[in-house]
This record gives sequence, structure tokens and C-alpha cells, in this order.
Amino acid sequence: MTRYLVTSALPYANGPIHFGHVAGAYLPADVYVRTLRMLGEDVLYVCGTDEHGVAITINAEKAGQEYGEYVKHWHADIKQTFDELGIEFDVFSGTSQCAQHVETSQEFFTQLDANGFLEKRTTEQLFCPKDEMFLADRYVVGTCYSCGKPGARGDECPSCGTWIDPLQLTEPACKLCGTTPERKATTHWYLDLPKLRDAKIGDWIQNHEWKPNVAAFIQNLLDDVPQRAITRDMRWGVPVPSEVSGDEQDKVLYVWFDAPIGYVSFTKELMAARGTPDAWKDWWQSPDTRLVHFIGKDNIPFHCLVFPSMLYGVQQDYVMPWQVPANEFYNLAGGKFSTSEGRTLDLDTFFETYDREVTRFYILSTLPETADAEFNLDNLVTLNNAALAGNLGNLITRVLKFIAKNNDNQVPQLTEAHREQYDTMMLTDCGEIGDPAEWVTQYRFRKAAETLIANASVANVFMQRTEPWALRKTDPEAAASALNTLCEYIHWLARWMVPFLPNKAQALWEMLGRPGKVADQPWPGVPQRATWRSFEGGEALGEPAALFPRMDAPVAADA
Repeated sequence: MTRYLVTSALPYANGPIHFGHVAGAYLPADVYVRTLRMLGEDVLYVCGTDEHGVAITINAEKAGQEYGEYVKHWHADIKQTFDELGIEFDVFSGTSQCAQHVETSQEFFTQLDANGFLEKRTTEQLFCPKDEMFLADRYVVGTCYSCGKPGARGDECPSCGTWIDPLQLTEPACKLCGTTPERKATTHWYLDLPKLRDAKIGDWIQNHEWKPNVAAFIQNLLDDVPQRAITRDMRWGVPVPSEVSGDEQDKVLYVWFDAPIGYVSFTKELMAARGTPDAWKDWWQSPDTRLVHFIGKDNIPFHCLVFPSMLYGVQQDYVMPWQVPANEFYNLAGGKFSTSEGRTLDLDTFFETYDREVTRFYILSTLPETADAEFNLDNLVTLNNAALAGNLGNLITRVLKFIAKNNDNQVPQLTEAHREQYDTMMLTDCGEIGDPAEWVTQYRFRKAAETLIANASVANVFMQRTEPWALRKTDPEAAASALNTLCEYIHWLARWMVPFLPNKAQALWEMLGRPGKVADQPWPGVPQRATWRSFEGGEALGEPAALFPRMDAPVAADA
């Protein structure tokens, strides 16, 4: 039995997320998972916040908060944004909050070490004698040795963009207290990526079938693979196992190393909560699992090279990624979404004006699947007014409100004399009906959203050709049969809508008088003439309402 284990890159609990993040890794994964479930697949969607690292310690200290308190605040803030957009996970945990995370991360470390894939080295690092701590890169400031400008960080110069070696900075200083740091020897462990490449991962990468933009990104990834440090001198993080660290104090696993292990530890946490603690192995160590990572393109090296190397290197039969459908960047106002640069939207204010599910559908319709794309409020309003309100919403409102007014809110009767004629007209003559799931499973979400709207257009053509409101005066049975056919097709639209517009799909389901949750229905596929009808004349419908109110053009301040 095939299982789909779906993950999204762990958002960093150091501030709010924005639509660039949503478009890159979370919304497409949610649509994919919802579609697979309706297709009858066994799916698990795992995510949580990445809660360790230097940036968190710096900003928590600036805010005067304990590290744990700080990350819990941003964990809740990030989860609220996902809730606003209808993005649902089976588990949404955090690397400092998950009870299984320390043990799982340390097990990866010890197994990689035991299998000969770690190397221990002593090197020099800057040490602050006043704070009595080794300084991680971002705790060091100084003058750039490349451009000569002050304000360079220990990892990068913001003036010229040079990647900085903190030991070469001119006039280095501790960012916390301003003291000039000393050079001091320290020991760290390195993941031997060249050895892992030669043992397995190189051939695996070259022989794996990747999404085209991912393949283009990683084609030179193996040419110059370095060993990568996997430990840091800090107190906030997963401690290096004591049996390995010995007398070395305040050693933690580097955040990039422990973060993807969160996928595994969060799965363990979920299965323990379900009362089946060993069931995580069915997802992570079974050849029947298809592991799918949804990420932005900046995470491609970690999910196509580094994390697969870790999974292989522990030698415990972990599954390797099946697909990594990475997206390009989603921009705003000509540049990347950036909270620090003020190129973002205040989502609390935004959702006071703009419908959450319309926003969700607009982002899906403009995903940066193969090239960078841009969020544009004018285009969001246009999409709502034309495709959603003018096409899909107009169809639903006209049909259901007409039936409520003229047929006592009951499904009109279909007469056998009109069945074949209207089946042919709707299913063949009014346009091509596509299957959105066909595109979702190929990670072409824009095409899937386009197919949904095109399917609605088919019914609008049918409605224009039959004109049941006019036909009612000359041939009531034909008019009733046309309206019955339209009800039936709207029933299909409700199910097609689920992955894209889940709440509005449920609202429509209830307007159709259907019980339960529409998301629990099987995926409808493309209607077949012999089996596509399910309504009986006389069935009661629910209360009709407008699903997509028209929007006004945004004012300049919104943009």
C-alpha cells in the first residue's frame, strides 16, 4: 500500500510569515494533500517551526524574552496565518517543543558518527572574554575586508554581499557588548558530504527524476561538495550527545542539521499521541512510502543533497525523497517579500478587506512554479470579479436562487425525454471538462486552478444555450430538466473546489442540501455519461447565498 508522507519546509520562528512563504511551500502542499485524500490515498502532512539558531537568540535577547517564550509566540503567530488561509497539517510542532526531537536528533548524530560520516576537527573561533562565550557568526561585527565598509556581520557584508570569514574581519567586536574578541581553539563536528556523495548520494541524485526547475538548480550541486560543520558553540539548541562531546561544553547541533530531522521527530510525536508510538516507522522506514518535500528554491540543496545524505548515512532504511517540488520566489512590488525591508503586507489588516479563500485561490493561480512570480492586489481583485464572482459564483447564484424562488427550493425534475439531449450538451458540446487532480498530482497548481474555472465555464455555456428562465414559459419540462442538469453539474463543482476553496466548497455543498463534509467525498474525476447523475427531482436544497461578492479596486495605500 502506497503512503504519501508530505512535508513543508519548517518556517523559522523568528517573525511572521508572508505570502512569499505561503506560495513557496505551504499552500501547494495543502492542495496536494487534500487532493490525494479525496483520491483515496493514505497521506500524512508533517510540519512545524524551526526554533533554534543564532538569529532567534539575538532577537529574543533584543525583545527581553526567554528563548522558549520567544519561539512559542512566533509559533502561534505563524500557525494563525496558516489557519487564516485554510492550510491544515496532521501535526504542526516545533523543534524546541517536541518531546522526541532531542533524542531523534542526537540519534542521527551518533549513527552518522558510528558509520564514519562525521569528522571531528579543532579550529580557531572568535571568543568574547567579557561574555565568556564563543561568538557565532551573527554575534560578530566589524569592517569588511573586501569593501572596507563598517557594519559587516560575521557571516555576510550587507554593503558588498561578500560571504565573510569572521576571523578575517578588521576591528571585530562582540555584538552583545562591544568587546574585542580573542581567537581561541574550539572543536566541532563536520558532516562528510563528499564521502556520502561517493558512497550513494551522487549516483542517486544523478539518476533521480526531478521537477525541471529543481533539476536545473542541482545539476552542478555535486561538483564541489564541502564538508559542513554540524555543531555550534551555543547554549540554545539540541546538545551534542554527552558521550561524544566529553569535556567540550555548550556544544549544540547546528540549526540546519537538526531542523529537517524535525520531520521525523514530529511524526514520532504524532504517532505517540495516537497511541501507536512505533507507527512512525511505517512512514519513514517503509519502501511503500513516497516522501514529498514542498520547499522554496533556496532550500533545494538541503532537501536534495544534505538531508538525503543524512537519511542514508544513519543506515536505518529511511526512505529517500520521492519528489521535491520546489517553487521559485514569490515577490511583492518588484522584489522578494521581506519583513526586514518593509516589503510585506500586514495580514491582520489585509484580511479585514480581502476574502481569505479568494486570496488563497489567487496565490494558487499565480504560484512561482517555474519562474519568479509577483503578488498584485489589482490582479487579485480582477481574478475575484471575473473568474470567481463573474464565472463560478454567478453560475451558482443564478441557478440556485432561481430554483429557490420558482421551484420551492427543490431540485427540479429531469424527464427522460431530455436526459440524453442535456447529457450530450453539458458533457460534450459546451466545452472540454478537465480533471484538476491530473494537474495537482503533476505539481502544476496554476493549471489545476485554471481547469476548475474552465469547468465552471462549461456550465455557463450550457445555461446560456438553454436559458431555462425563458424556456420555462414555453416548455416547463425542458426548463426543469435543464435546471436539474445544472444542479448536478454544480454538485461536481463543489467537489472539484475542495482542494482550492475548501470552506466555500463546504458552503456550496450545504446549499445543495448535501449532508456531511464535502471533503470526505471521493474525488469526482471527469463526469461519465452513464454514471454522472445522482440528484433526484424533489430533493430539498439549502439556502442559496453569494459565495464571491465583488471587490472594489484597491486604494493606493493597500499596495
